[in-house]
Amino acid sequence: MTASDEHAELFTRLRPLLFTIAYEVLGSATESDDVLQDSYLRWAEVGLATVRDTKAYLAQLVTRQALNARRAGARRRESYVGPWLPEPILVTEHDGAADAVLAESVSMGMLVVLETLTPNERAVFVLREVFGFDYEDIAPAVGTSVTAVRQMAHRAREHVQARRKRFGPVDTAMTAAVTEQFLAAAATGDMAGLLSLLAPDITWTTDSGGKVRAVRHLVMSDATQVASAFLALFREMRRRPDLRIEVVTYNSQPAMAIHLGELGESVCLLEISDGKITRGYSVRNPEKLAALAVPRTITRGDTPAA
Repeated sequence: MTASDEHAELFTRLRPLLFTIAYEVLGSATESDDVLQDSYLRWAEVGLATVRDTKAYLAQLVTRQALNARRAGARRRESYVGPWLPEPILVTEHDGAADAVLAESVSMGMLVVLETLTPNERAVFVLREVFGFDYEDIAPAVGTSVTAVRQMAHRAREHVQARRKRFGPVDTAMTAAVTEQFLAAAATGDMAGLLSLLAPDITWTTDSGGKVRAVRHLVMSDATQVASAFLALFREMRRRPDLRIEVVTYNSQPAMAIHLGELGESVCLLEISDGKITRGYSVRNPEKLAALAVPRTITRGDTPAA
């Protein structure tokens, strides 16, 4: 086996793990693909004899490139039209849904919370809390000392816990059941049924990026408003047979995919607590839906689960 072949084999074996790291740092599958491509070119120039731990080395390399990409895209984020939501991903059958930590870490709710951390805090949290890397391995990835990494990890952990304590782990079965009940109520025009599924203080956020006609309110904070919007959607569906909705697994949880003909129109993901929908997220920016049909394998291990 040539050195080039060995580089390729090692990177390919770890690619699902590396993609998962990049995606959790960036919240964008498209940018993560670019990061992995750039990281492989850099990896191909590395002398393998100098690498003590391939997994840690590549995780560090990908994290550094993801942070560079995040900094390079900071201005685009600042000028983004309306709320910014992470890019959803379609996961394969090896999506690690049985891994509660992994499923929670790629849920839309968690990714939204991670957006409130600094880029370095986010990288430290992901590498430590999700993937279990040692502080000594994380420090080179973010370019700081082990002591600083420990402090960042503590701050990030407290920050995330404070914002996620209401929800607990993602319950895929409950999410699927509530999603089906929600769709059934909307399809039959059952306003009371919809309101019974929505928390009174629900927040529903829509990301259109200013590229498509969005709902009147990009952020809705009233259950009646949310229910009315979905009843209007289903009335529109009855008039337009090319408009349809289906339940698909995105980000390791059941989600609603709305299609206009063969084109994806939007993806809606729910957060549920005690059987009530507490938060909803609609991604409508076509740039974030363009690669949605590409299956992604996410994992916390070296290779996808069998």
